[in-house]
Amino acid sequence: MSANAPPFSPVPGRVVVIIPAYNEEASLAQVVNRVCQAAPWADVVVINDGSGDRTASVAAAAGARVITLPFNLGIGAAMQTGFQFAEEHGYDCAVQVDGDGQHDPSEIPDILRPVLAGEADVVAGSRYIEDRGYITPALRRFGIMLLATAISAITRRRVTDPTSGFRASNRKAIRFCARHYPSDYPEPESVVLFWQARLRMIETPVTMNPRFGGQSSITPFRSFYYMVKVFLAILISLLREASPAEEVSCD
Repeated sequence: MSANAPPFSPVPGRVVVIIPAYNEEASLAQVVNRVCQAAPWADVVVINDGSGDRTASVAAAAGARVITLPFNLGIGAAMQTGFQFAEEHGYDCAVQVDGDGQHDPSEIPDILRPVLAGEADVVAGSRYIEDRGYITPALRRFGIMLLATAISAITRRRVTDPTSGFRASNRKAIRFCARHYPSDYPEPESVVLFWQARLRMIETPVTMNPRFGGQSSITPFRSFYYMVKVFLAILISLLREASPAEEVSCD
């Protein structure tokens, strides 16, 4: 938690921590254990995205509930599965934490607090509001800056870290994401979709850590591919005649 933050006491309500994981056996036990220590009042579910390693058994042994997809569908489909689980089981809040250990579970209360206080429907942890020592590779940082600039212009509010996968969502956002969460590289596109659906999203500063194990799948080529695909997805969402807000009630 932040040094100057008031003591955190979860309000009545059920919280689930969703961890999408693909071939994360090297890091997942430590991630689940740290989540359980930081948020003992929350349930933990790991969405095993068709992993070819021991991801599912490691997660189960660490105490998480595991949902295994039949094959690798991508983080968007994995998270949508998690949101569907959260909606079906009546959770009031859902927190997304990556399975590689880069997110600090001790900051879960920090990103939950504005949601529980009714200040936002979605809270995203941002690496770039404060300088906490994390160094993003130059090419990736340039791409994030481009996305942040474009999305800030579209949504008419400042967005600093549109690729953040460390988020908290309330029941309204859970219901929306269970139906409309983007596939493939979902985080930047979802920021625009939240704006279209009139969901209130804010950012709060968080710390990013080195991976506990494994390797990132984002190579320089994939970074370029990622940028092109995300911009096209955002353009398509803006050109749709009917926004998701018109297709589903978020009440």
